[in-house]
Amino acid sequence: MPDMSASLALTHFVPLAKEVDQNKVTPGVLGFIVFAVMALAVWGLMKSMSKHMQKVDFKEVPDAEAESGTPAADPKPQRG
Repeated sequence: MPDMSASLALTHFVPLAKEVDQNKVTPGVLGFIVFAVMALAVWGLMKSMSKHMQKVDFKEVPDAEAESGTPAADPKPQRG
């Protein structure tokens, strides 16, 4: 008997689906809500990233070898 009620319910919804113009289908309210939530999530992530990037210190410590003027040793031995 559950199959009869499901098919009966579908027959009531089929005429509603045929009233929709195939060329004017829009995402609707659900699409807007999903887009708005994703936009807020990206905004929050960018704000958090900006806060974390301000804490990063980019000042490079000079090398001791670079100050003395001697070139660094080649890590690979020469073959030949």
